[in-house]
Amino acid sequence: MRTAALPSVAAMNATTTRGALLAALACVLVGGSFTANSLLGDYPYAGGQCLRYGLACLLLLPIVGPGAAARVRALTPRQWARLALLAALGMVGFNLAVIAAERTAEPAVPGVFVGCAPVVVAVLVPLLEGRRPQRVVLSGALLVVAGACTVQGWGRTDGTGIAFSVCALVGEVGFAVLAVPVLRPLGPRLLSATVCGVAAVESAVAGAVLDGGAWLRRPDATETAALLWQAAIVTVVGFVCWYMGMQRIGAERATLFSGLIPVAAACTAPLVGTGSYGVPQAVGSALVGAGVALGCRMRPSPPRYEGSSPVVRNQV
Repeated sequence: MRTAALPSVAAMNATTTRGALLAALACVLVGGSFTANSLLGDYPYAGGQCLRYGLACLLLLPIVGPGAAARVRALTPRQWARLALLAALGMVGFNLAVIAAERTAEPAVPGVFVGCAPVVVAVLVPLLEGRRPQRVVLSGALLVVAGACTVQGWGRTDGTGIAFSVCALVGEVGFAVLAVPVLRPLGPRLLSATVCGVAAVESAVAGAVLDGGAWLRRPDATETAALLWQAAIVTVVGFVCWYMGMQRIGAERATLFSGLIPVAAACTAPLVGTGSYGVPQAVGSALVGAGVALGCRMRPSPPRYEGSSPVVRNQV
């Protein structure tokens, strides 16, 4: 009996390791993308989001797998509403909230609030699934939050900055939690392509309503490079890796790796002369690493949305 169980245990351990690596890569890409964000400061927000997500959708379409059209048509109105909310909160709204927060707050402030996402997800996902939060995951999430806050520090802000920072936290949590029920029927690649298409449409509508004819213009060479990086690397590679990782290890453990976002940003900042990596960053990085290791040390039970059908496996 022991010998027969070994292959399944080894397979589960391999799946968990791959999921952890995929989630980590996705968060490192997001953290390293802050430089590209700084190059788009003068470009219309909605227009940039529309170009980014529209291009990402086009790049993802060739790799969505067989039967993609049928799977999209099979979505219920409730699932489409969830996808629309995911794009509005977790993508378009999240980026808008961060930009709005940084108008009256230093960048570290929304970063600290967003860094609390692992704790919120570690509590919220189990409650939505009718089970108790896992103590080990929650403890790891608390360490990750402490590490992320140590890396970023705290900055000046006001009530408006705090309010928009809370909105950014809601968007970060929504990006993981809202995807849970639609990850199984669509798979990581088709989910990423679909939600990017929805986000592009939402950005276009928001730009036309808020900015009129000025919502979109031709980007210059620097802005073009930044948008291409955001679309091809951060969105296409990052989103697919994130949802593939989440499919393997669950939303609770995958969100632990969001603590790597400020760590990656702190590590890359000295390369472009926008910051320094000192003792607080080193201590915070160690705390994030300890929290991730603690939260992922237990063998996770298969997520409810992971599925075991051949269709789902072929999508991955």
